[in-house]
Amino acid sequence: MVVKREGERSVVEAAKKRITNAFSNGKKVYVSFSGGKDSLCLLNLIMGLTARGEIDAGMLIVEFIDEEAIFDCIEKTVLEWRKKVLLAGGKFNWFCLEVKHFCCFNNLEEDETFICWDKRKKNVWIRRPPKFAVMEHPRLKNRINTYQDFLTRHNADGIVITGVRMAESIQRSKYMASSFSSKTGLARGNMVWPIYDWKDTDVWRYLYEEKVDIPEVYLCLYQTGSRLNELRVSQFFSVDTAKSLVKMNEYYPDLMDRIIRREPNAYLAALYWDSEMFRRSTRNRNAMEDKKDYKAEVFKLLNNSRKHFVTKGAMENARGIIQLLIKYGPIIEPGLYKAVYDCLAGGDPKQRTLRAIITTINMRYSRPYNAKRNKGNDNGY
Repeated sequence: MVVKREGERSVVEAAKKRITNAFSNGKKVYVSFSGGKDSLCLLNLIMGLTARGEIDAGMLIVEFIDEEAIFDCIEKTVLEWRKKVLLAGGKFNWFCLEVKHFCCFNNLEEDETFICWDKRKKNVWIRRPPKFAVMEHPRLKNRINTYQDFLTRHNADGIVITGVRMAESIQRSKYMASSFSSKTGLARGNMVWPIYDWKDTDVWRYLYEEKVDIPEVYLCLYQTGSRLNELRVSQFFSVDTAKSLVKMNEYYPDLMDRIIRREPNAYLAALYWDSEMFRRSTRNRNAMEDKKDYKAEVFKLLNNSRKHFVTKGAMENARGIIQLLIKYGPIIEPGLYKAVYDCLAGGDPKQRTLRAIITTINMRYSRPYNAKRNKGNDNGY
């Protein structure tokens, strides 16, 4: 059993209690499912509770946003869990919609977006949608909305359960911590996060002990050298996944060909995967750039911003960095300028890297102050 504890309960028992509470409100319960490790834990918990009659499967609506550019093994996993949900009496919405995504391969062009299931490019779709998929919806503004925009409107009449965890990143930890209060508890609006306090070890141990099959791409990523806390699977054109495409070609021989037909600029992954474009920090890159003055490089980029940042997203990212330097410039340590430079060079559409840098600065700046204060308290001051 998972040993990490919340009070006198394991994190598994605590998650079950939160799920049971969500189903006790008499409203629809939407469960976000991606086929990844976290959502597998979440849905397995829910299906176990329905099998024991502790929650009503008739209230369950599982939602999968098919982003087109996903691994075949993810699709296979989602298909298997769709059958389980339908057999248990729940509903399963498989959305193949024209939603807008950021594409890290297009940050040198005017348009930095990727439209999932673009009807104008049917002949080069990476995959074919299943026959039962929902391809149109009245609450979606095609090619304008992100899937988050759509789901916010679509799920407003019920409770939304997701597998978001604080341990995934500093940004998520900060966001979720700011959401908790004595009044709202572990919820934000209609959102509930049953496994918010699970660590990576809790996730992998639960999947092992419950004998839950995982998509083979996780094993492939691990074999290529990815650490356990880096095993994240998302659509191919995000920075996190794009940098692993070259290695994945060994396991999926036709994958890169399909991707390049759909998104020609994807060849950049093969050329620059070990560079600042994908925020890599490998030993090879560190050796080549060991003596690089990243502070000087940052100001070189910003001093000629019109030349280096030609797209709207790149300009907004540069403005965010300028504001960072105005506010924190005097206390930014030299070593942190590498992260600032990578943020500028690789792009930061959701400002996750910027928020992580700000959090790091605040933590490092407050550490000496806290140590001094604690020392003063020890001396009786």
